[in-house]
Amino acid sequence: MVKILSFFDKIMNAMLALCLTGMSIIVLGNVILRYVFHSGLAWSEEVARFLFIWMVFLGAIGALKDNQHLGVDLLVEKLPLKVRKIVFAVSNVLVLYVLWLILDGSWKLTVSSIGSTAPATGLSLSIIYAVGIVTSLGMAILVLVNSYRLVFQKDLIEDLHNNEELEETSGSFHIKTHAAGEGK
Repeated sequence: MVKILSFFDKIMNAMLALCLTGMSIIVLGNVILRYVFHSGLAWSEEVARFLFIWMVFLGAIGALKDNQHLGVDLLVEKLPLKVRKIVFAVSNVLVLYVLWLILDGSWKLTVSSIGSTAPATGLSLSIIYAVGIVTSLGMAILVLVNSYRLVFQKDLIEDLHNNEELEETSGSFHIKTHAAGEGK
């Protein structure tokens, strides 16, 4: 399973890098064309926008993988370990339900927009809506893997919480980082 997750991580990082690189090259190239040669590429803004949308949604998967989404766990941290596991399991079920709603809506939008095209490039608008399918499936896989780890690996609840926590010391806050596998 570790190899599969590592492969998944490499693919996602490569896609993020391609989106950022492509977007940067297209925008920079269009700026140079406009200011130096007084012409431009009509399709550049549209393609850069498509790449940006994909980059944001793929970044959301990466943030979930690294437990970097915002969350308030002040109350959960005070609960006993068994209750924390139950709360974590219930929250995963709720997240999976929301991901199902995103998948269902994205699928319907993708299918219904296959015939619609973007004005400048002529690309199908389903390309934009398909990112919801990819994101919901990617996040669901991560949530299911974390749920599996919670059930079958002992004392893993700390690793599944956010790796970075705010710790108050003498009136100011600083970041306290835990390495995977370390206790608190």
